[in-house]
Amino acid sequence: MQVYKAPLRDMRFALHELFADDGYGNLAAFDEFTPDLLDAVLEEAAKMAQDLLLPLNISGDVEGCQFDNGVVRTPAGFKHAYEQFCQGGWAALANDPQWGGQGLPETLNKLVEEMLCSANLSFSAYPGLTHGATLALETHGSDELKAKYLPNLISGKWGGTMCLTEPHAGSDLGILRTQAKADSDGTYRVSGTKIFISAGDQDLTENIIHLVLARLPDAPPGVKGISMFLVPKYLVDEENRIGARNGAFAMRLEHKMGMRGAATCEMRFDDARGWLVGEAHRGLFAMFTMMNQERLSVGIQGLGIIEAAYQSATAYAKERLQGRSLSGTPQPGQPAEPIIVHPDVRRMLMTMRVYAEGCRALGVWTARALDASEHSTDPEVKERATDFMALMTPIVKALFTDLGSEAASLAIQTYGGHGYIVDSGVEQFARDVRITQIYEGTNGIQALDLVGRKLPANGGRNLRPLFHAISCLLEDLSQETEPQIGSMRDSLSEAFQALRTATDEVMRAGAQDPEEAAAAASDYLRMAGLVALGFCFLKSAAIAHKRIASGTDEADFYKAKIISARFFNDRILPQVFANLRAIKGGKQSTMALDAAAF
Repeated sequence: MQVYKAPLRDMRFALHELFADDGYGNLAAFDEFTPDLLDAVLEEAAKMAQDLLLPLNISGDVEGCQFDNGVVRTPAGFKHAYEQFCQGGWAALANDPQWGGQGLPETLNKLVEEMLCSANLSFSAYPGLTHGATLALETHGSDELKAKYLPNLISGKWGGTMCLTEPHAGSDLGILRTQAKADSDGTYRVSGTKIFISAGDQDLTENIIHLVLARLPDAPPGVKGISMFLVPKYLVDEENRIGARNGAFAMRLEHKMGMRGAATCEMRFDDARGWLVGEAHRGLFAMFTMMNQERLSVGIQGLGIIEAAYQSATAYAKERLQGRSLSGTPQPGQPAEPIIVHPDVRRMLMTMRVYAEGCRALGVWTARALDASEHSTDPEVKERATDFMALMTPIVKALFTDLGSEAASLAIQTYGGHGYIVDSGVEQFARDVRITQIYEGTNGIQALDLVGRKLPANGGRNLRPLFHAISCLLEDLSQETEPQIGSMRDSLSEAFQALRTATDEVMRAGAQDPEEAAAAASDYLRMAGLVALGFCFLKSAAIAHKRIASGTDEADFYKAKIISARFFNDRILPQVFANLRAIKGGKQSTMALDAAAF
């Protein structure tokens, strides 16, 4: 049984309370959006996710997308749901009002994305890809292209994609072969094959705008020779009316492990007319505007599955009668107790719970930095926010999706044998979330990006916003007399010191031998992510303690926040010390075995 109700109270805590002092708020661009207004948007989004999208999740998985004579059909109900989604203005939530967007903060948009991903991960892919395409076009497109394509993309009338991967070129885009040749009218003719294209074709929108990476004839080799082109499915005339079919076709649908309601296509571009976006040979730079946004959104996909898995497992654990409590018999009239009384079931539920709370908090903090990096008028704040975003993007993408996969597995384990059966609905979470660890750059590539690019960039400056925030919190709580808060503070301090040691080790070893840093990369990313989560939990617990002491009428909510923080502190945060030991072990045992011996 798939259960989901948007965790609005925890969302409001992360949105309004937890990071009020991070320096990324009070942006003039969002002055008109009061907390009450943001809360109202969240409440309406919750209704949309729960009532419109959740009922289509299992049926969409069972039916999947269909490929019929070159036409892709989405599962029954998706088209109607998409129309309702767009009519409600959800597609335009965080886009520039100049082009028809509502101009709301990306921080709020990420919470709405979480709801979509919890309710129906497959459906979320369609508006998610379009949102990323609009951001790339807003940043790098000419005024003419913006005026022509952005209004219909932002409204959701047209869909968007990103076309990077080719059969021989996955993450190594430097060897892609798709070609673009200039035409006499100033446009280009694009030819080549792309695979694994999410929403490459579908029946939800009247047009699809592909952003395609290709090479010009005079392109230098490698990634420095890649350009980006806007290639519509249907050509658009001067009045923005749909015209002739362009040479962009879906050749087939991929038969996938999960996310079956999201169309993943092999695309063929045959002399398709396209328009250059940004500068020639600077396409990868332009595409990364979309890619970085998508990497954050993929992290939110992991969070969405964590929450759905947690809620579904909790509902089952409260109903399933099995065994007797080891502490006695709380319900002597029953033949057995609900399995939620058992410590190991509690361990699984609490693990999922803290994954959800922690990732939500860290995701909001990162999204606040995203908003500040784009809208702050203070150069110092803008630089600090940009540095923080650079550091956290690979961490959010990789950590959240790794934890999402773990949570989905724990949900199945909570259900026992019933979890392995399709009828339960929870095995779908494991199948759906698995791709999030792979696409938009595998999690191993995120780790390499972190240690190979983000750590050494600007003399290590990207680390400063995170390390400074942790140091300040530890200092602020140095005289804390409440025992639980003091104990958690000491634990975070030890974990933070371990992260500092690991940082020095990775940067020193990596400067001498890049393979040393690469061998440590995944452990280092996990460490950094867990310490960042530890910061969020300690900060949450300190705020909760103050709220309870002040006599709040929501004492139960804040007591639960402290319990979650304690569990994370006791059971999850200690993993960083194992990560540190692995990092200190070096590359030797990883690289010693000859390839022929595998």
